[in-house]
Amino acid sequence: MLSKIKKSNLLRNILLFMAILGPGIITGSVDNDAGGITTYSVAGATYGYKLIWTLIPAFIVLLVVQEMNARMGIVTGKGLADLIRENAGVKITFFIFVGLLGADILNTTTEFAGVAGSMQIFGISKYISVPLVAIGIWFLVVKGTYRIAEKIFLIFSVCLLVYVVSAILGKPNWSAVGKSITHPDIELNYGYISTVIGLIGTTIAPWMQFYMQSSVIEKGLKWKDYKFTMLDVVIGCVATVVVAFFIIVACASTLHGNGVATQINDASDAARALKPLAGELASQVFGFGLFVASIFSAVILPVATAFYVCEAFGFEAGIDKKWDEAPQFYWLYTFIIVFGAGIILMPNSPLIAISLWSQRINGILLPIVLICMMVIVNKKDVMGEHTNKPIVNIIGWATIAILVLLSIILFITSVIK
Repeated sequence: MLSKIKKSNLLRNILLFMAILGPGIITGSVDNDAGGITTYSVAGATYGYKLIWTLIPAFIVLLVVQEMNARMGIVTGKGLADLIRENAGVKITFFIFVGLLGADILNTTTEFAGVAGSMQIFGISKYISVPLVAIGIWFLVVKGTYRIAEKIFLIFSVCLLVYVVSAILGKPNWSAVGKSITHPDIELNYGYISTVIGLIGTTIAPWMQFYMQSSVIEKGLKWKDYKFTMLDVVIGCVATVVVAFFIIVACASTLHGNGVATQINDASDAARALKPLAGELASQVFGFGLFVASIFSAVILPVATAFYVCEAFGFEAGIDKKWDEAPQFYWLYTFIIVFGAGIILMPNSPLIAISLWSQRINGILLPIVLICMMVIVNKKDVMGEHTNKPIVNIIGWATIAILVLLSIILFITSVIK
């Protein structure tokens, strides 16, 4: 009898987790977008295994930040943008979100660059791939529902694990990988620091915090769901760092030291460069991962952006709403898609600069978003008994201090380089 009850409870918990599954895993996986893959690829090709150590503190901070997002969403039932407006005022909210909107438009452009570059590996012109993908993802959001979109997003998340295969095909030096983690080689120069900021900015992107909290609200999660939500968050954070790790390893083990680092301007360049060094299969697997990641993020990033901008200024927003119920949300979403795809279709667009600087801007804007989160999540009148524990506050404020310091070092090194 007791064993039957235990089995029944286990089955119930599994079913509950499967129902709640989504926000954490999707938020984590979509973080490895075209811009992120480019940043990881350039880091591996340029510095070899040197920067793998950054993924450990990035994982800890990512876990802490995503947990705060989930907790704020569950406790307040409000999105992060809504909470910032209520607690910081309209003027401060306006300036924060103008910067975030600009960064996210650049990020979306990078996603379509990823679509174009990945399909060119398979011989398909960007003038075919980009318009088709833009139209497809527009219909998915405008005509679909959150439940349908979430199932598609979870499939995309699993597909990103192809980078494990690509890294293994590159035959990495695992002892060198281990040494880079236990004995990190840190440099204080413009290239190294800007790459570290880019890695942190793409691993813990500002827009992720808004998407995570809004998706918790869209699913209608309550405090009784918290432990399952945390499991979802942990799995998502692990997936994020694992994929990032194998991308860096794939490029470090093949491209670094072979005289091709200077030729790697984006992720599609890395995929093509893998062919003579690790074989055609490694190149195609890398390219397929880039395509999946680009489509995945080209859907979610504009949705997240439109959601938090509309939420910040009091407009209706959400995939489950119809166009006439949330016109500002859908018009802004459409504008971001059209603008991002249009830039890619223009000849001689500065795609490399857009890709790398979109990630660096993320790293610079992240402290601003984190400061807002830290202030709000510690307010008892907002969070009640669910404010931060001391250890979470230590990690949060330390992260902000380090990011600000890195940004100052980046500025100084850019002046004197």
